Amino acid sequence: MWRSIASNALTLFIVVLVALAGAIAWGKRQYVAEGPLDQAICLRVPSGSTMRGVSEDLAGQGAITNPSVFRIGADYTEKSQQLKAGAFLVDEGSSMQEIVDIITRGGASTCGTEVVYRIGVNRALMQVRELDPTTQSYVETAEFQPGPEGEEGDAVPEGYTRVRADANTRYRVSVAEGTTVWRVVESLKGADFLTGSVEADEMPSEGMIAPDSYEVREGADVDDLIARMVALQQQRIDTVWATRVDGLPFDTPEEMLTMASIIEKETGVAEERRQVASVFENRLKRGMKLQTDPTVIYGVTNGVGVLGRGLRQSELQSNSPYNTYVIEGMPPGPIANPGLEAMQAAVDPDETPYLFFVADGTGGHAFAETLAEHNANVAKWREIEAQRASE
Repeated sequence: MWRSIASNALTLFIVVLVALAGAIAWGKRQYVAEGPLDQAICLRVPSGSTMRGVSEDLAGQGAITNPSVFRIGADYTEKSQQLKAGAFLVDEGSSMQEIVDIITRGGASTCGTEVVYRIGVNRALMQVRELDPTTQSYVETAEFQPGPEGEEGDAVPEGYTRVRADANTRYRVSVAEGTTVWRVVESLKGADFLTGSVEADEMPSEGMIAPDSYEVREGADVDDLIARMVALQQQRIDTVWATRVDGLPFDTPEEMLTMASIIEKETGVAEERRQVASVFENRLKRGMKLQTDPTVIYGVTNGVGVLGRGLRQSELQSNSPYNTYVIEGMPPGPIANPGLEAMQAAVDPDETPYLFFVADGTGGHAFAETLAEHNANVAKWREIEAQRASE
């Protein structure tokens, strides 16, 4: 009898072990298998969330099939206590294992709401945008032009006020090519998600802010952001200068930055940068004056604000060190913050015979080798201007 009881107990124990092993194997397959999502979602994990709450949310959105397996898998891999707050993109078909990794690895949010402060040449614009997880493209939901601190700008939309109160909102400052240092520093006064300010005597030298997109945290210090911009620009200068070709008509990285800033202000067409560079560098090699309006404009405004009108004859004949219709060679320093591509064009221009260029009416320029060809191109441009004025 006791032998029979022992045999039955052993059999039951083996059955339980087999069942347990099967359950573990099944759970593991479920944990690493492709998930049921048929389109990507943006998973929001508020601060203070638990793995139980997240698993139930995922199940409710159809991202996982079994919340218990999800939690056990997170426990087994020792990630249950590593849950991060934020908004995370979960791609279609993501496994439970992949989702756990996404929400515990840390770093910036990968989807959800983003405030982008775009600093352009003439104005700054605040935008609120949402990442559509299905298309993985951003959709703008609000936009306005803020005024600098103490000055009035556009009315602040409710959509901006709402996302500012959301701890998961991400922030980004985007600086366009061709801005001046004054424009960037002045515009940053309108970014209410930043703290601190830059005094006039602490502003970087002209040309030393790198046009780029910078992710920042709410409450970040403006000084720290400016320091990042300057460090990136210096890094670019050093890298680009090391790649310069022989025979350039300037000798220092500082002169390269000045040339790049002129190229940046003369053309917004990427394919033209090296051609424009060739014109200016050909002229320098021949001892010709650069004769470029953007330098004269900088001499009038000193990089502060927008001229907002055409140049006067008195300004074109002035003795300003930035008046390249009068001075020999280049002006004493940059006239804007050039981007990386403009710097690359400055140190490696196209090999062309061109000495002149003028707008061609399409957003680009017509280039010429001789003054006669250039005058003909100018005449065509004047006709286009006259036609547009009469429309």
